[in-house]
Amino acid sequence: MLLRQLLLRRERLGPANAVERLGALQAQWVPSPYVALWSRLESFGREQLTRSLRREQVVKGALMRGTLHLVSARDYPLYATALRKEVAPWSNGRAKPTPELVAAVRAYVRREPRAARELIAFLEDRRGPADEVENLRDLAWLRHLIPLEPMPDAAEWGFARGVRFRAATFRRPPLADALAHLVKRYLAAFGPATRADLASWSGQLLKTLDPALESIGLRRFLDEDGRQLLDLPRAPLADGEERAPVRFLPRWDELLIAHADRRRVLPEEHAARKLVHGGAPTVLVDGFVAGTWTFDAGRVVAEPFAPLPRAVRRELEDEAARLEVFLA
Repeated sequence: MLLRQLLLRRERLGPANAVERLGALQAQWVPSPYVALWSRLESFGREQLTRSLRREQVVKGALMRGTLHLVSARDYPLYATALRKEVAPWSNGRAKPTPELVAAVRAYVRREPRAARELIAFLEDRRGPADEVENLRDLAWLRHLIPLEPMPDAAEWGFARGVRFRAATFRRPPLADALAHLVKRYLAAFGPATRADLASWSGQLLKTLDPALESIGLRRFLDEDGRQLLDLPRAPLADGEERAPVRFLPRWDELLIAHADRRRVLPEEHAARKLVHGGAPTVLVDGFVAGTWTFDAGRVVAEPFAPLPRAVRRELEDEAARLEVFLA
C-alpha cells in the first residue's frame, strides 16, 4: 500500500496523473490535497495543483462517503455515477424536493454560479421559509440530484471566500462501467484489500459493488488473519524490504480512511486518539502513524506519540523543515 500510495519514494508525476494513481485526494480541508501531493511527488509546488484546478484537469466534488474529494476530470463522471445513491448523503430523512423545484434550481444555477445563501433564498422564495437544518438538508438533496459541484476556485490554496456552486454537465456513463472503474481505481491505489475495505472507502453497499468485482479478473491472497484480499492481476507488490521514510500527511488523508481495518496504518494502541474523525494531520514513521503535527507561526511542530530513535528524530526534523518552506 505504501508503494502504491507513493509513500516509499517521491515520484515525478503531474497532479492529475498522481490523483488517479492515488484513487482520490481528501479535500474537506482545502490545504489537504496540496500537502498530500507534496509528501508524494518530487519537486511539487503549490502552483502545479492550482494550475490543474484552473484548467479543470482536476475536479472537486462530493464523492466517496458524501465527502469532498479531488479526482481527475477523466474520473469524475465515472466516480459520480458509481457512487450515486437513491438517498442523498446528509439529507437525514428530509423528503426529496419536488421535480419542479429541482428543475427550477437547476435553471437558476445554470444562469450563473450561486452561493449557498443564494440557493437558500431561492428555495425559500419558492417553497416558503424553513429552519437552518431543513435548508441544509434541502441543499444536500439538490447537490445530489442536479448535481451541484463547487467552482474550481473552492479547491485552491488559500481559498477563504464563500463557495459558489454550478450545475455539473457531465454525461453519465453506464453504471456497470462506472462501478468497475471505481473498483479498479481503489485496488490500484490501496490493494490488496478486502471487500469490506472497498465498501468502507467508497461508502457503497457490497451488494452494489459485488457485480463489478465479479466482472474483473482478480488476484486473491489471504492475510495473517485468514481474510481474503483482492487485487488487480498485474498491480505492483513491494518485496517487504523497502525502507519507509518519514512522511507528513494532511488532515483526513485517505491512507488513514480507506480501510475497514485501519490497523494497516494506525497501530491499535493509538486508535483511541480519534485521529481519523478528529482530522489531525499525522506523521508516518516506518509506514505507521506515529504522531501528529501542527503548523503555527511559520513552524511545523511534530508531536510523536512515543520517544523516537535519534536518527528518526533527525529525519523528522529535516522533513519538517522542508514542509515549513512549502507551507510558508
